Amino acid sequence: MAAFKATTPVVARGNTENGDCFDRLREKYQQRLDQFHSGEITAAAAYAFEHDLDALFKEAGREVLQEGLQQLEPAGKDEAAPRVQCHKQTYRINKRTKAIIQSLFGPIELWSFLYLNEEDGEPGLHPLHVRLGISGSVTAALAERVARWAVDHSQAEVRQLLLREHGLTWSNARLRTVLREFRRNVAKFRQEAQVERLLGWLEQAQRSKGRRRVVLAVGRDGVMVPIRDEDYKEASTGTVSVYDRRGRRLGTVYLGQMPEPLQATLSKQLTDLLSEVLKRWTGVLPRLVYVTDKGKAQDSYWRQLERMRHPVDKKPLAWEWVLDFYHVCGYVSKLRELLFGKTSSAGQGWYKRMRDWLRNRNQGIANILRSAMQHYDERKMSKAAQKEFWKAYRYLRKHSRWMDYARYRRQGLPIGSGVTEAACKTVFTQRLKRSGMSWHKESGQVIVDLRVIYLSGIWDEVVRRDLQSRPCVKRLEKRSHQPQQAKNSKKAA
Repeated sequence: MAAFKATTPVVARGNTENGDCFDRLREKYQQRLDQFHSGEITAAAAYAFEHDLDALFKEAGREVLQEGLQQLEPAGKDEAAPRVQCHKQTYRINKRTKAIIQSLFGPIELWSFLYLNEEDGEPGLHPLHVRLGISGSVTAALAERVARWAVDHSQAEVRQLLLREHGLTWSNARLRTVLREFRRNVAKFRQEAQVERLLGWLEQAQRSKGRRRVVLAVGRDGVMVPIRDEDYKEASTGTVSVYDRRGRRLGTVYLGQMPEPLQATLSKQLTDLLSEVLKRWTGVLPRLVYVTDKGKAQDSYWRQLERMRHPVDKKPLAWEWVLDFYHVCGYVSKLRELLFGKTSSAGQGWYKRMRDWLRNRNQGIANILRSAMQHYDERKMSKAAQKEFWKAYRYLRKHSRWMDYARYRRQGLPIGSGVTEAACKTVFTQRLKRSGMSWHKESGQVIVDLRVIYLSGIWDEVVRRDLQSRPCVKRLEKRSHQPQQAKNSKKAA
């Protein structure tokens, strides 16, 4: 209560007929405290007392916020700015109006002057709302909290949290509007914040101890998501990670895109992110590695990386494509099953040995193919089995140049795409593929963008940048009432 007494002078102008809000709070608090002390002290009584205080302090916070914001503009029209400018538009004062603003403490009343645009047909403006960052009658603090909840919770769960924590009842439409607006404001700072985070990890990796070069690893993969009024469609996710001189991953930033033809948006976001990092990185160029399994989108993006040049000196970049080790092991396991049968102990022993060769031997994939052919010549297979065998065999032989895992490990390169596969789960599956869910692509992208920002560890940074970039309102002096024609005549004379 001493803290309340210390802060009382700050809102002295907000006194009402019923006294200062802090005086009212102290009185209500004392009533509840006396009531609690006068009864039997039990766990149930303490539980009720704590919840009663929680409601009391929230109501006091609502009153303090309302009074504090109400003091920011004068009540008299003569004392207010006659004209203001915002976004290069000029507005003239009209009248004082009341708005119900949704805040962390619940709904508050806020009186402020409405200014009319000097251009006919254009919307008006409440300068006080702009200065406070209020959008759609929602404070910036509440919008941020709702968006953070939406990262992990369904819209029904978010609405329940709003009612329980803030006493607010929102419709689904209003919730989606707030989320879209918040995403629109912060998403434009996503790339810059991710670039700075990657540059920080590169600096940390450069200072680390070890014999290897720093590694910048890129991955992408697809994940099927349920689309409203359609079937499952393939969404895409991308990752960019930094590994230090000992091969330890320091961190990862994420990208995600709802289903679209050719996954063009994700490819552009990845390329823009990589180009900006390489442009601003002044240290020794890290090893550049692309770790994925095979696929149409992965192949297409590899061709882009092969043509990519350094954004500063325009020299070709030496990208290395590493086929996911565990994806390749799946094809080796398929050979084992066709050669030895599903449950053969000899087959299990062969597969274990081949997996070790693949991982640790120079030219390991060539040794595996030779061993597989030796066993193939000794066995009789059905035509269907032969077809499956040659399919797996040709895949391994065709893509063997991207399976030099012994060299990759010596250089400290990652050999598995587990980071990207995990991103499919964290960015999409955990939030968008719950029981009974289906999505419109636009609304799904809002949630994906919020999750990408949060999982990349840049949430607070993009919120800070957004708030600092909000438009300012400039007070203008009164315009002269002298007729324009008279001014021109005087100048001509």
